[in-house]
Amino acid sequence: MDNDEDLAVQISNPGLLRHQGEELSSRRPPFDAAPQPGIIMSDEEHHFESKADAGASKTYPQQAGTIRKNGYIVIKNRPCKVVEVSTSKTGKHGHAKCHFVAIDIFTAKKLEDIVPSSHNCDVPHVNRTDYQLIDISEDGFVSLLTENGGTKDDLRLPTDDSLLTQIKDGFAEGKDLVVSVMSAMGEEQICALKDIGPK
Repeated sequence: MDNDEDLAVQISNPGLLRHQGEELSSRRPPFDAAPQPGIIMSDEEHHFESKADAGASKTYPQQAGTIRKNGYIVIKNRPCKVVEVSTSKTGKHGHAKCHFVAIDIFTAKKLEDIVPSSHNCDVPHVNRTDYQLIDISEDGFVSLLTENGGTKDDLRLPTDDSLLTQIKDGFAEGKDLVVSVMSAMGEEQICALKDIGPK
């Protein structure tokens, strides 16, 4: 019987050890699972994507072969309006290439680029917004009325002489002027006098 009791004790000891091991293992998952790094990674990825979206929102890709005259294109990091497009082949096995002649929408500077027709080009998001002209300051800045009733005071008068004269003369005569503001790639400029009405 003594032998049987000793055997019972020996058998019970591994059980105790195993039981203790199970208790330890039950405490382990919070450390082994380590949920924190996974959460941090997903936050970082989301943050990265939102930054990429913010940067990309100024332009979008478009195949060079589909861009036409009077469309828009980015050349040398400048938003431009296409004034001429020609397509040529470079040889028997060459890819068709598009030759773009375009005008910077803000500086009116002429720019050119040659791109394989199957490649993507950056195309700027170009927006036009109308504002009522409230005032012209002595240093050449304009004060514009926004849709929500606020004022926009960070724009200068246009550099185009004809447009500049029309705005100044109309304002001096006390006319109600509405200017059209073009914006693209973080820049804005008055591009047209959309409506002139007597006060």
